[in-house]
Amino acid sequence: MTEDARFEDGREAPLNLGALDAQDLQVISSLVQDAVFPATEMRWLPRERRFALLLNRFRWEDRGRARHGAERVQAVLAVDGVMRVASQGIDRRDADTILSLLSLTFEPGEDGAGDVILTLAGDGAIRLSVEALDVTLKDVTRPYRAPSGKTPDHRL
Repeated sequence: MTEDARFEDGREAPLNLGALDAQDLQVISSLVQDAVFPATEMRWLPRERRFALLLNRFRWEDRGRARHGAERVQAVLAVDGVMRVASQGIDRRDADTILSLLSLTFEPGEDGAGDVILTLAGDGAIRLSVEALDVTLKDVTRPYRAPSGKTPDHRL
């Protein structure tokens, strides 16, 4: 007789996740909450219909935080099937602008199309009009100690 898998049997590994529906996107949104990135690390490739950004995400899934402290990891967040990009509250020309991602949501339209909304701290937002929801999150570096040494805290 075999035993069911247990959470403790899991191992720390780089994330490589995809979202094809709003429920999947909620998982990715929770993992990129409080990610930071320079405005210069956003790319829209209209011919490939892809929007991507390189972000420094807090490792919310890390169960070893008490052992080694708060960690971040660089990750690529990519959205495919993008037909149009709009933003507000972002000055992409300022290379020193650091943005903080609060959440990702999907506003469905007709026939599977819709808008992926990246809500940023400070009233900024990015709207990606997509043919269908197709989002990936992939860690691309080893984790590193968070420069602040702290876990993000949203209590008032």
